[in-house]
Amino acid sequence: MTRNYARRYANEYNLFRMIYQILWCVCVAIPIFWLFYKFEVKGRENIPKGKKFICAANHISYFDPFLVSVAVIKPIAYMAKKELFENGSFFTLNMDLLGAFAVNRQKLEVSTIKTVKELAKTNWLLGIFPQGGIRKNHTIEKINKGFAVVAKAAKWDILPISITGCEKYNWIPFKSKVIVQIGKPISHELSEDEIIEQWGKQVASMSHYHYIPTESEHSEDIDHKEFADA
Repeated sequence: MTRNYARRYANEYNLFRMIYQILWCVCVAIPIFWLFYKFEVKGRENIPKGKKFICAANHISYFDPFLVSVAVIKPIAYMAKKELFENGSFFTLNMDLLGAFAVNRQKLEVSTIKTVKELAKTNWLLGIFPQGGIRKNHTIEKINKGFAVVAKAAKWDILPISITGCEKYNWIPFKSKVIVQIGKPISHELSEDEIIEQWGKQVASMSHYHYIPTESEHSEDIDHKEFADA
């Protein structure tokens, strides 16, 4: 039977997966960041206390999920494109153990909202990269509407996060600097277009990237009633 990596349940986000993610951050990610980069986190004072929120960052490398987790210091379940779960390799297993779940980047599906609702029963947060795939062009553009729909359906505010410095991988100790900066939370009560605009402008400002507004008509078609009933 094929495993459904898109539909996850609260009991899967257990102590084992939390410890597994922490070990990866502490034993693998942090040593790499500190050895090969000058690693700095800014804006931790903006992290909401005592409430659920979505960590939404720009996406420039495969390090990004670990960078966000280390910056926020909380267990985070990341949305990842479904193609990453299709080869059945150790990479797929590792993503599964880290708590990631599969999403369709072409169309936001009801299973995604159901998984988010299961996350609400746990102490995990949700991690999303609103631009979809990795983008190294120093531009905040082509922002997918799905993350705003998820935020409004879950009633979770969005924490904008910018990542800069690892657009190119560096294996010379201390040659490059990676900065993770945490912005001001964006209310889920805003309209979807306002959420997208605020996220894009904040991340562009923090990263000093160029911001290109995303036009509403280019956003994916989403049946909101389906999500209200999910």
